[in-house]
Amino acid sequence: MNLARLVAIALIAGGCSGGPPLPAAGGACHELVHTARRAVARAESMNVPWSGPTTGPRAVPGKSIVFVAATMTNPGVAGTAKGVREAARSVRWSFRVVDGQGTPAGIRVALGEAIALRPSGIVLGGFDPGSVAQQIKQANAAGIQLVGWHATRSPGPSADPRLFTNVTSRVEDVARISAYWIIARSNGRAGVVIFTDSSIPFAENKSRLIKEVLATCSGMRLLSYQNIPLPDAGSRTPQQVSSLLSRFGERWTYSVAINDVYFADAAPALRAAGRPGKGPPYSIGAGDGDPSAFQRIRARQFQHATVPEPLNAQGSQIVDELNRAFAGSPPSGYVTPVHLTTEANVDSATSWDPRGYRDAYLRIWHG
Repeated sequence: MNLARLVAIALIAGGCSGGPPLPAAGGACHELVHTARRAVARAESMNVPWSGPTTGPRAVPGKSIVFVAATMTNPGVAGTAKGVREAARSVRWSFRVVDGQGTPAGIRVALGEAIALRPSGIVLGGFDPGSVAQQIKQANAAGIQLVGWHATRSPGPSADPRLFTNVTSRVEDVARISAYWIIARSNGRAGVVIFTDSSIPFAENKSRLIKEVLATCSGMRLLSYQNIPLPDAGSRTPQQVSSLLSRFGERWTYSVAINDVYFADAAPALRAAGRPGKGPPYSIGAGDGDPSAFQRIRARQFQHATVPEPLNAQGSQIVDELNRAFAGSPPSGYVTPVHLTTEANVDSATSWDPRGYRDAYLRIWHG
């Protein structure tokens, strides 16, 4: 079954089963616009109660964890590390961050340093464990529990490489709602630029799925697919945005990126070209929802929506999953729901997390 067919099935299964069948790529888009609008309205809802675990093992005392970050310049990675730090403090575990500095060599060095510390657990923060396969096996052999954050393509346990679990939203959900926002807001007619980092399998999978969903609407035109590694976003994005403006002019009406940081870096080039902050191009970040993204959305300055990861709640989930591993329990199986922050609901927020997550985890850990 090809990817386009899989995406069409996912679209129907993802809360839209009551609507009409999706059109084939290149077909009419009228019904899909209505489906997209309904999905966007649901995802914008702020009244999201806690749907995660409410039972589990009490906190195992005396543990130590190391967060190996792909790069702490990535706001999503840094935000998750902060969430893990706060949760680890609440169970009195020792915690340390080792920064991979955004390069393959740096990540290998950082993971090697983490393993040498012989912690109870290691968090793989935003990088592909397949790129450090030998070190993963070394950690496995040493009995160090491994939990990923955006490390593999799907949430849950991984057999190869062996991770207790991977904490992330479902990439299909994030890709779908990001594409739906563009389809709904543009009434099915847009010229789109996608920004991605193809070196990260999770990110590349997300951007490819976004592309496939957009392709189901005949009025969507993919103008450019920009592969800019996240560590290079600050230096390369402004230049590429200037080039895109020169090439496409008014045809470029929407942007979608796998991380909000691209829009922070695009803003100076758009501003220099005389583009208004309120758009076009109208922009949505398909993760991670850092505080600066909320500020740009609120101020209507070159970003208009984000699909935020609940970074604080995911930090607590990472600690909870490690605690389950230490206690000999299975993973929780919890996957955070997709949410959409826009001009309509941003208010004064600087982040998004499911309501009640902190109390739920504290009750599990402390009884």
